[in-house]
Amino acid sequence: MKIIYYYQTFVVLDKIIEDDNNIVTHIHLSSIHFGLNDNAKPYIHLNDDDPRNKKFNNVWDDLRKCKKKGIKVILMVGGAGGAYEVMFSKYSIYKTLLFDVIDKYKDVIDGIDLDVEEYITLGNIILLINDIHLKYGSNFIISMTPLVDSIMSNDPGMGGFSYKDLYNSIVGKHITYFNVQCYGSFNLDNYKKMLSNGYPTEMINMGMLSSMDMDSALDTIKDIIKAGYVLGGVYNWEYYNSPPDGEKNPITWSKEIYKAIHPKTSYIKAYFAYYISLITTLFKL
Repeated sequence: MKIIYYYQTFVVLDKIIEDDNNIVTHIHLSSIHFGLNDNAKPYIHLNDDDPRNKKFNNVWDDLRKCKKKGIKVILMVGGAGGAYEVMFSKYSIYKTLLFDVIDKYKDVIDGIDLDVEEYITLGNIILLINDIHLKYGSNFIISMTPLVDSIMSNDPGMGGFSYKDLYNSIVGKHITYFNVQCYGSFNLDNYKKMLSNGYPTEMINMGMLSSMDMDSALDTIKDIIKAGYVLGGVYNWEYYNSPPDGEKNPITWSKEIYKAIHPKTSYIKAYFAYYISLITTLFKL
C-alpha cells in the first residue's frame, strides 16, 4: 500500500532520508504552473520559479536521496494555482516546456500527477494523458487528484469532465492511481461508494489534510482494513506540517499510517524491537 506525502513547502527531507524503516513510498513534488513573462514569453514554474533555478538544487538533491531509498517521485501539475487553461491555450509550447523539465530530471521523476482544478474538456485531458504515455511509456506513473464526489458519482468534477468517462476512455488504462481528495469526507462509507462505482481498490488512495483529525483518519483506515478491503494507499497534504507532530516531526504521520494499515506487522516489529533493546541492555550490564 502506498504512503504518500505532497511536498510543496520545501523544508529539508532529512527525516525521510535518515529513516531506516523506509515507510514512505511516494513523494508528490508540487506544483507546476504555466504562464507568460512580461515579455510575453511562455514559462513553466515550480511554484514561483523555473524548476531549473538553482534555488531548487537542494530540493532535487534531497529527492534523489529519497529515490535511492526506493521512494517514487511524482511531479504534480496544477492544483489550486491552476495550469491547464493556460497550458491548452498554447498546448504544443507548454507541453514541450513540461517534457523538457521531466527530461532534465529524468533521474528523479518517476511520474506525473494531474491535479485538474479548472475547467478543461475531456478531449484535452485525454490528449495530454495519451501524449505523456507515448513519450514516457507504461512504467511512467500517471496519477490524478479528483474530489471524492467525482469518484463516488459520474458527474463532472472541478475539471468539467466526468472521471468515469475518462476512466472508460482509451487512456483510462494509463492512469496508475487516483489520489482522492477526501477532505472532510475521510470515512468508510465514502470509500465503499467509490468502489461500488466501479473503481478497483488498488487505484484508490484516500487523501487528507494536515488540519484534519488524525485519530479519526486512523480509525477510518482501521475500519477499512477490518472490513476486508485492500486499501490502495493514503496521502497527506502536505509534508511539512503533517499531524500529529506537525513541523516538529512530520514523518510521524507516515509511521502512524503504516501501523494502521499493517497492525499485525507493526505489533511484531514493536515486540521484536523491545526484546532487542532488552538484550542490548543486559549486555551492557
